[in-house]
This record gives sequence, structure tokens and C-alpha cells, in this order.
Amino acid sequence: MTDPRDRQLVALAGLVQLERRVRGAPTPAELAFLMVNETHALVSYRQAAFWRADKAAIQSLSGLAAPDPEAPFTQWLGKKMASWSSLSTPLDLTVDDMPGEEVELWMAHLPAYGLLLPLLRSGETVPVGLLLLARDMPFTDGERQLLDIACNAYAHAWKALIGPGTKRLPLIKDRRKLALATAGIALIALFPVRQSVLAPAEIVPHKPIILRAPLAGVVEEILVPPNATITEGQKLVRMDGRELESRLEVARQALAIADAEQRQAQQQAVFDERAKSSLAVLAARREQAAADVAYAEELLARGQLTAPKAGIAIYDNPDEWAGRPVALGERILMIADPTDVELDILLPAADAIPLDIGGDIRFFLNVDPASPLSATLTRVGYRAAPTPDGLVAYRLSGRFTADGLTQKERLRVGLKGTAKLEGHWTILALQVLRRPLTALRLWLGW
Repeated sequence: MTDPRDRQLVALAGLVQLERRVRGAPTPAELAFLMVNETHALVSYRQAAFWRADKAAIQSLSGLAAPDPEAPFTQWLGKKMASWSSLSTPLDLTVDDMPGEEVELWMAHLPAYGLLLPLLRSGETVPVGLLLLARDMPFTDGERQLLDIACNAYAHAWKALIGPGTKRLPLIKDRRKLALATAGIALIALFPVRQSVLAPAEIVPHKPIILRAPLAGVVEEILVPPNATITEGQKLVRMDGRELESRLEVARQALAIADAEQRQAQQQAVFDERAKSSLAVLAARREQAAADVAYAEELLARGQLTAPKAGIAIYDNPDEWAGRPVALGERILMIADPTDVELDILLPAADAIPLDIGGDIRFFLNVDPASPLSATLTRVGYRAAPTPDGLVAYRLSGRFTADGLTQKERLRVGLKGTAKLEGHWTILALQVLRRPLTALRLWLGW
């Protein structure tokens, strides 16, 4: 064998070995690293870069584990290679081919001669990427042939790793078909739909009776457990009466003293004119003492709270109420009719849509979302207010329809879920684009 043939065999063996390694690369990142570093087995070069077409970015640079996407050189080279994204044949590059403002960047980072190679599969004209090789001398025709074969193998391996990607839809050349497609889209966009919105909701009692503290004092005990069934007149709350009992005892003693003084004055008035003149004052004092006793007895009686009607007692943990001081009129518990309930809905202000009284509501219980309950809208709050969850929402109320009331076993006070509220009729395009259009109006100020 002659020396040229030996070199050809060595190059061919290197190409076969490189192809084997390329096709065995497990990930796109490893294949990109191999392309810029192992192509050196075929031709010599100082620097190499691989640009991927699907992301229009530099994927790998020779000598680096990963390129810095924020580096000025990486950004410049990525934009430069993107301008050759439709390249179908190898392109020779030199520093003289660069515009004046890019000459310094080329000279600072790249040798004098470069070869830009498109990664094309057989029968394709759009490359899946570009491979740039740069060195201090031009590339020969033999090296180009080897690199052309290698780049074909690179293209097949790269496409296999990243997948087929998104296929481009063929252009509709027939104007009639285009018009029909446009008309179909317009008809779908104009399709009438009802506006709807979802909001958290809870089953609450309708017109419950609020049991409040009759006086300022301390709650001694709540006599019924939460959610207990109660009867009319049943004792529910006992206030601490020790202070009231002391006041009553003092008032009774004062009444006894006033009685004794009045009787003594009446006896003396028979013989003493001065005692007779004091009878009116003592009588008034006795009446005042009697009024104090009656008031203390009334307060003591009011310390026993009874149920004004039958229902269920709704309140928080009973342990939190024992010994708790309350102010006059402070809410203690609520008495509700378990068969008379409604929906309490909190509609976030950001989701508000026009709603009419009597509008349809479908309530999906968290415990049974597959079977919604029917209701109608009865009240809409005119002003949004902060909620315990930190949202700003409108408070709405709804009453269950006859269909919903047939499932009374599911209408338990305290159950929560999601309410779907039906609004006005609109077109599908406006319903789909409602949020984007609202954001656009806020941004543009119209």
C-alpha cells in the first residue's frame, strides 16, 4: 500500500468508528458534545460549535461541558448561525466575510478560516442543525467529503434522538377551501353560549335565630353539644351567676332595711309629727330597694338562655366557651331549621359576570361531586368585601329548587362545594377570550 492509500484507510476507519459512536449516543446533549469534540478524529480544527435548528440556539462548543447562553460570544454566534438556517451546502467562511462591527468578535474568538456544515438527512433540504469548524488554514476537498458523510450521520442520529417534532401543515392553496375554513371558524366563534363562572359555596341555614349574650358576663356552660337537635324552651346556655346572686342578696338586704325603717316610722308617726313627715321619703326608698331586687332577679333569670324554637344548635367547640367572658349582645350560638337551608356563595371579584336574580345554579358537593344539586339565585351583594381567605369577593345567596329539595339527606348545614352560576348569553369567542380581553382593557385603559 502507498502512503495516500494508508491515510485513506485510516480516515475511513475513523469515520466508521465515529459513526458507531454517534449512533450509540443516548441523549441529544451527549451527541452534541461528541460532534464538536470527536469530529477531530476526521479533520483537525481549533474550535467547533453546534447550532440546533429546533431551538435556534448554540447547543455545544468544543472544549466546554456546556456553553453559557448569556455570554456575548455565544449570543452573537447563535444569531449569526441562525441567519444561515436554510443552508443546504457547506459554506467557507473567513474573517473577511464578516461585517465591520463583527470582525473584532471573530478575531477574538475564532481562527481565520471556518467551514459551516449543514446537518441534512438524505432527501431533505432544511438542516436540523449547523456545525461550524474553524482553524488557521483552509479545508481541503477530501476533508469536505469526509465531513459531508459524517454530518449526514449526525443528522440521522440527532433526528432520532429529538423525535420527529411538529410537522408543518401543508398550505391551503385552494382559495375556496381557505374561505370555507375561515367561515367555519367564524361560525364556531359566533356560536351562542351562556356565560358561567365557578365559585366556592356552603350550605347555610335560612333565616336562623341568633342567640346572643343577654348581659355582660362569663359563660359558665353550654348545655347542648354542637349540631344537637333541640326543642322549644330547652335550656341552652348558663351564664355565671355568682356576681348576680351577690347583687341580689345585697338588694334584698337593702329592701329588708327599708321595710324595717318604714314600719318603724309608721308606728312613730302616731305620736311624732316629725316621724310622720319622713314617711314619704322612706316609702320612696323602700320602692327603690324593691325595684333593685326585681332587676337583680330579672338579670339572674336572663342568665339562663332557652331555645325560642325547635331546631339544631350551631356553634364552635364547646370547650372554648366554658369560662369565656362575653359582652352584651355578643353572639353565642345559632338555632337553625335543618330543613330550611340556602347556599352562601363567595364569587371572586376577578371572576364576576353579569347575573340576574332567579338565575340557574348547579351546586357540586365536595363529598359527592358527581350529583349536582339545582338552585336559583336569590341575592347578589352590591359590593365586594374581603373574605377570611384573603380574597375580595361578592356574597351571593341561592335557594334550592324542588329538584334539590327532594334530596334532603344531602342538604346538611356546613357542607361545602362549588357553585356553577349561569349568566347572560354571549358568543363563544367572547366567553373564551373574556379574561384576556379584561386584562387588555386594564392595560390599555379603555
